[in-house]
Amino acid sequence: MCGIAGILSYKNNFADHCMVEKALSCIAHRGPDDSGLFCEENIALGHRRLSILDLTEAGHQPMLTDDKRYVIVFNGEIYNFPEIRKTLERKGYSFKGHSDTEVVLQAFAAWGKDCFIRFNGMFAIAIYDRHERKLTIARDRFGIKPLYYFNDGNHFVFASEIKAILATDLPSRKVNYQGLSEYIWYGNAMGENTLFADIKELLPGSMLEMDETGINHSLFYNVHDIVEENEKEEDAIINVRQLLEEAVKRHLISDVPVGVFLSGGIDSSAITALASRHYGGKLLTYSVGFDFDKGVNELPKAAAIAREFNTDHHEMQVSAGNLIPIIENLVTCHDEPFADAANIPLFLLSKEIKGSIKVVLQGDGGDEVFGGYSRYNTTQHPIKWQTLATFFNLVPQSVQHPSVLRLRRFFDAISSKDPATRNALLLTMETRRLPPERIFSKPLQEKLNMLNPFHRYEEVYASLSGASPIEKVFLTDTRIILPDTFLEKVDKSTMANSLEVRVPFLDTALTDYVLPLSGRLKVKGGEKKYLLKKALRGTVPDSILDAPKTGFGVPYSFWLKGTLNTYLRERINETKTSGMQLFNYPLMETMISQHAEGKGYNGFLLWKSLQLAIWANEYKVIF
Repeated sequence: MCGIAGILSYKNNFADHCMVEKALSCIAHRGPDDSGLFCEENIALGHRRLSILDLTEAGHQPMLTDDKRYVIVFNGEIYNFPEIRKTLERKGYSFKGHSDTEVVLQAFAAWGKDCFIRFNGMFAIAIYDRHERKLTIARDRFGIKPLYYFNDGNHFVFASEIKAILATDLPSRKVNYQGLSEYIWYGNAMGENTLFADIKELLPGSMLEMDETGINHSLFYNVHDIVEENEKEEDAIINVRQLLEEAVKRHLISDVPVGVFLSGGIDSSAITALASRHYGGKLLTYSVGFDFDKGVNELPKAAAIAREFNTDHHEMQVSAGNLIPIIENLVTCHDEPFADAANIPLFLLSKEIKGSIKVVLQGDGGDEVFGGYSRYNTTQHPIKWQTLATFFNLVPQSVQHPSVLRLRRFFDAISSKDPATRNALLLTMETRRLPPERIFSKPLQEKLNMLNPFHRYEEVYASLSGASPIEKVFLTDTRIILPDTFLEKVDKSTMANSLEVRVPFLDTALTDYVLPLSGRLKVKGGEKKYLLKKALRGTVPDSILDAPKTGFGVPYSFWLKGTLNTYLRERINETKTSGMQLFNYPLMETMISQHAEGKGYNGFLLWKSLQLAIWANEYKVIF
């Protein structure tokens, strides 16, 4: 795992290598083991290395082909690189080392951009063709690895993190209003949007090709092309069991020790069970919980799984003490406000084990691929829920109990006739306690009210016109929630501590088989993850498979009532004193005071406001 950066200059024959060196220095945490720089005329490519495969100099980057035509910088892991290497060797290609980087480079030399669809793994890649003077960048099909870019017509800059692009001083600090609208509704920007107007994120499964004639943006992988298949249940169970085990085995390939983040849920328990069969020694497992009596603590379940599979298990507890520097640090990890507070325990656990291990497996992707969310049940029976909504509407508006208000928002969402809007509203249950734009100053409200926070959902749904209603929800989640929230959280929280996280549930062979399966096989009779549970019987204990899904609850609302209440007020007011006029300050003061008194129930909106205020202040954002 690594960090990459580069610059291509259009208008002259000189690329400032100092800019790339500054960019690399900002992402040294992504690759503390080695660094490299390639410069000539109008191109400069840089790399920071975290050595995982081929620890020798043969794995050094930037790497060139023997004929010096192609040069690559690569962040990621390709798990099927041994098979691809054999294919290339049969075609006459030779290799100096045994890194996957060399295989990726030779694959591009052999097949050009058609190589990307062959890769089973996670990657952000930049390859420069010195003969054609063409730069190609690509990102893996699910967006496991990030890749950002800036283009002003004179320079094209790319990097693994936003901070590296900002370090060149080429982009402005102006806010992206569409990204801000999406953030205040969902907790993060979506698709190619970031919260910086001048910086975009390359979409999962896509690539950019650029030369003197211009830029071409295309997809090499498209979930829209998936055709639903009706597999027999008994065959699907056997195939999923086999494919998941093979996926975990592939993800253990490494020249350094590998561990597992174990939460005690189905997905991480499955990975632990299967990894313990194939790992060459005693498997290391790690769990984190909260020192907080009202929080959900899964440490006992995780410990039980660790005992079941005889792992070398380690635990840590997160307390409310000293939270402020952690929260501020995480904003700089993401370079944007990011509202999924589960990044806190993940960051702290990664920091705790930093230096003792470089690679861990984690269960992300299991919910999206196999149907782990309650929304999937709702989507299968919208008429039933819409009928119930007509009866619930008889409840007087004067009833303001929190549970009634939440049900009211649920039925408001399910009553939407547009499936894309329905799904988006179901994901904003906590945000919609009041119109979220109200927290902003009047000029900013006016700008945001002209935008559509549901645009990304409508865009993806429109591209899935041939899919069934439940398949649209599954596939939309793989294009939006998975990369923009969960994989973003995993990469930034762990790579800040030089830790590589691998996600076997997003293995290409596994997802190529599972994604086309009928949603009614994945969620059946109201049971979420029906197919996965069937496949795991006899491998994972029944006590785990049959337990209700709890999620990883982070007590941010509790913190904002006590430990962080004064800090929240200070950071909000700091934006005012610095002249930003970002918020509706009287409303924010009321909300903060009410929350401290246990009223108002706006914890998530206040949490998002805190992240936004920290980011605005630290990054000197122009609104």
